[in-house]
Amino acid sequence: MTFYRTTRLMLSGVAFLSLAGSAFALDGQDLLKKINAAYTLQGGTLLADGVDVDGTTVTLKNASFKPNSGAALPIGEITLTGVEEDEDGGYYIEEAAFPDINKTNDGATLTATELTLGGISVPADPKGEGLDSMLLYESAHSGPVKVVKDGAEVFSLGGSDVNLTLREDESGFDFDGAFKSLKADLTQASDPQSKEAIDKLALQHINGDITMKGAWELTPGTIDVSELAFDFTNVGKLNLAFKISGYTMPFVKSLQEAAKQAEANQNKEEAQQALGLSMLGLMQQLSFESAQIRFDDASITQRALDYAGSQQGMSGKQMADSLKAMTPIMLAQLNIPELQNAVSAAVTTFLDDPKSLTVRAAPAKPVPLPMIMGAAMGAPNTLPQVLGVKVSAND
Repeated sequence: MTFYRTTRLMLSGVAFLSLAGSAFALDGQDLLKKINAAYTLQGGTLLADGVDVDGTTVTLKNASFKPNSGAALPIGEITLTGVEEDEDGGYYIEEAAFPDINKTNDGATLTATELTLGGISVPADPKGEGLDSMLLYESAHSGPVKVVKDGAEVFSLGGSDVNLTLREDESGFDFDGAFKSLKADLTQASDPQSKEAIDKLALQHINGDITMKGAWELTPGTIDVSELAFDFTNVGKLNLAFKISGYTMPFVKSLQEAAKQAEANQNKEEAQQALGLSMLGLMQQLSFESAQIRFDDASITQRALDYAGSQQGMSGKQMADSLKAMTPIMLAQLNIPELQNAVSAAVTTFLDDPKSLTVRAAPAKPVPLPMIMGAAMGAPNTLPQVLGVKVSAND
């Protein structure tokens, strides 16, 4: 079975597409059954009124997705190409192509084209422990996405691609994603205060990209998201990164089982309480290794200072000086002397010459999440020391 598949839970933005699989040239109903056996653990069932098979191409007629709770979501005709059965009874689908979306609700029309998944692996037995037990894909793609309201295009996305690649030694996966040419038109804001802020900050038209990169090492369960970046023209780039360990295959299976049990419980309040307790128990298996938040300015900071200053009857420079003076006073109330001077210095440096501001957390060794939660509840002022927090500017 082709192993290029994983990190499915982290990529919820294209999660519904991984339903795509159904009828196979040898036994379409068996394929559909095995897809649903795997996907039910993750949240729903794929339905189809009919299955047409032509060689290795399979067409699902009038397909829909039924979540474990809630109404079915119509999809339409799904075309699967390059379908083949594995020796172990699982299936591999080279590509699943979904129908274009054209939906109107409350006067807004959403359109999306070129929706595909590539390299879908369907497990023979979803109850196993290894990668062979997971429904995964190698790539996900969409073409242009648009939202039009009252004849004006208020949002658009040029296209998106997400890729999952198994390492040669099968020790883990590398993944990356890109959502290109994201545009938003904020000129139609109706609230006068919001419209004024948008105009003063020059945010009438937002244009940028969202990108991500990371890896998942299976045995230690280390998820390392090295980049989750929001980069917008004339605004700036915000990059988030984090690294945790303990997110192993058994951990994933336990999450799925806890969710399944909650769905099966007819008493929803009781189910949510039980699920919450299960999550708390599972969280004890995870450890925090590092995190970073970095903002690279592209002129938004000065405009924000000018606008905030105008609201207080002062200039942008005066507002910056006021913030620099207030920072150490506010930090003193938090009782974090180890960090107070560094934060004050970083804020002053950044406001004097806005280039970049970075917050890092890198403890000497991984910190179990329960320890972090305990510190947050009992002695929050100790968190910076527990997590090894550092703040810098313009580096």
